[in-house]
Amino acid sequence: MIARLLNVRETVAVGISLLLAVILAIEALRAHRWKQRSAGFERSYLLEKAAFSETVAGLRAAADAARAADKANAERVVVAQRAINERTAYEFEARIGAARASARRLRHDTQTAGYPGAGGSAPMPGLPEAAGTSAQAALENRLPAPDALIATEQAIQLDELIKWVRAQAKVDNSPSSVASSPGDNRR
Repeated sequence: MIARLLNVRETVAVGISLLLAVILAIEALRAHRWKQRSAGFERSYLLEKAAFSETVAGLRAAADAARAADKANAERVVVAQRAINERTAYEFEARIGAARASARRLRHDTQTAGYPGAGGSAPMPGLPEAAGTSAQAALENRLPAPDALIATEQAIQLDELIKWVRAQAKVDNSPSSVASSPGDNRR
């Protein structure tokens, strides 16, 4: 009976051992499968991390390039506007100088026209008043000489201001004009 018991016990022990071995084998397979999945997740994580790093680096490079393009564009606009300012100031001074010289010449011509025999010298005392009336009659419906010069200067100022505003408005301050070549018309 003991032999029979041992045999049953041994049989049960062997059965339990086999069952435990099967469970252990199943768990080992499951662990191996989870290991493989974990390695796949780790690869995916590392790929995502690398893609994120690449995206961040690309965005930083694009931001740096945009800042450089903005700086180059701003410098280009400043240079263009400075050239317009200098050109306008030069033309203004030249036109004002010419207007003032013309006014001096006209004043001188008007003074000498009233005194035809004077030849450009100062008027002689004792000339009759009627001798100067022909030059004065020509200026009858006009502004007096000082006011005419002021009006001419203001007209020149307005004209130069209009030219300056139009020239400044033509300066393209968009960053795309830096990136495109001078012959490139994408608009």
